[in-house]
Amino acid sequence: MDRLLTDMTAELAAVRGQVEDRRRAQATDFDEYVVARYQQLVRMARLLTQDWALAEDLVQSALVKCWGAWGSIRSEDPTAYVRRTVLTTYFAWYCWRRSRPERLTSIDLERPAVDEYSVVENADLLDALRALPKRQCAVIVLRYFEDLTEAETAAALGCSVGTVKSQAHRALRRLQVALSAAGQADEEAGNR
Repeated sequence: MDRLLTDMTAELAAVRGQVEDRRRAQATDFDEYVVARYQQLVRMARLLTQDWALAEDLVQSALVKCWGAWGSIRSEDPTAYVRRTVLTTYFAWYCWRRSRPERLTSIDLERPAVDEYSVVENADLLDALRALPKRQCAVIVLRYFEDLTEAETAAALGCSVGTVKSQAHRALRRLQVALSAAGQADEEAGNR
């Protein structure tokens, strides 16, 4: 009986050691992934949210969600999974914020002197992106800024390739109209 108890204790200790080794390896793997992809994810989120601080919060929230399932995520394509998590978190935040609008009244938050996540320096383009419906904005960001294929964009958004094509077409048309109007306004202001 003592021998059986000693053997079981030894086996349990060995299993615990293996589990701890896996956890350490998973933590190291996750840390390496975050270091390698964080800036890219924040850039994507920055284009979606138009706000550098909100973009960082969005990416961090998505990464927290991914940490719990990292072992199974890592066996697949982790970037696609994390990107999808960022997008679903973004859409959830957008719905939540729309139902509970927050307005800063007497606080003027300073932006950093250098926006390290600045991807687009064209203010008219950023304004036009901001005016797009959230789904169309996500399609444009994924297709043209993240350089994903139509199939990869569809997988990230959880829709069909046809939906990506139609949303991209509509968004590009809206962007063209908005940028043409902004260009005309700039031209008229220059003529004055």
